[in-house]
Amino acid sequence: MTSTQPRTAGSTDPDAPPAGTTAKRLKSGHGDRGGSRVFRWVSTGAGVLILVILAAVAIFLVQRAWPAITADPEELASRISWFRADSLLGFVGPLVFGTLLAAALALLIATPIAIGIALFISHYAPRRLANALGYVVDLLAAIPSVVYGLWGGLVLSPLVTPVWQWLGDWFGWIPLFGGSVSPTGRVMMTVGVVLAVMILPIITAICREVFLQTPRLHEEAALALGATQWEMVRMAVLPFARSGIVSAAMLGMGRALGETMAVLMILSPGFAYSFQLLVAGKQQTIAANIAAQFPEANQTGVATLIATGLALFVITLAVNMAARAIVARRKDFSGAN
Repeated sequence: MTSTQPRTAGSTDPDAPPAGTTAKRLKSGHGDRGGSRVFRWVSTGAGVLILVILAAVAIFLVQRAWPAITADPEELASRISWFRADSLLGFVGPLVFGTLLAAALALLIATPIAIGIALFISHYAPRRLANALGYVVDLLAAIPSVVYGLWGGLVLSPLVTPVWQWLGDWFGWIPLFGGSVSPTGRVMMTVGVVLAVMILPIITAICREVFLQTPRLHEEAALALGATQWEMVRMAVLPFARSGIVSAAMLGMGRALGETMAVLMILSPGFAYSFQLLVAGKQQTIAANIAAQFPEANQTGVATLIATGLALFVITLAVNMAARAIVARRKDFSGAN
């Protein structure tokens, strides 16, 4: 009679291949089919193509910005009417400051709201409501930035002006809300609110998917031990999704760093290192300045604007590299624990 018992780890079968043979074949490529090899080469080629495109963009920016980088500051000031600095670094510095300030402000506003919406969709809302709310959030990402700029400049700015005035009257002793509050509402604070709305769908969508990937056994174990719904979220869901939240926030920040039309249509530009969020004519971002000055710029002005674009490229690359390092470090820390 033939035995139907499964082979154990210590049993031997003369017809069975040696242990590890299949893994060795797959690793060496002998066991791959033609489709697997094609897919591997296509994937490798796609990864290499991304690096080539990134390098090409960097080379283009350096090449086109080199005349401005090597030019004398007095020559730049004589040829460019809007060059308000004693050096190229002095011109780029306030723009970099304004760009980082707008992105950081948008991130501070959007991240807690996005996490709350994602948690509501994934763990609190009924299924039908969660699906409908998910569609609405995803729809926000499809709205063009020009529409956000029109909404921010024509609708939101007049509405929030009394709020900014109230903040200036009662909390003007805080440097962020100090100074003479603009009566038009076209200030950095309004830009931060609009950018927060623009990056909200990105952060919410990623956080929602990460929250839904939390192991069900972890959630059930926390509830079985007597934890409330919020305690289960705090002890099981949020620690599991920590790296995903960081990645989502950095992706949203990347969108805010490069936003152009919405900032251009709302903000009253300025070139100062100022943290005053309610005063007009203090800050400007790199992308908005390029869009405003490029149509009438001469050859030297174009090179100067591309130099500022090179600075934005470096900032975006540094932010993404920092995000990847944070995520990798958290994964290693979690694995060690």
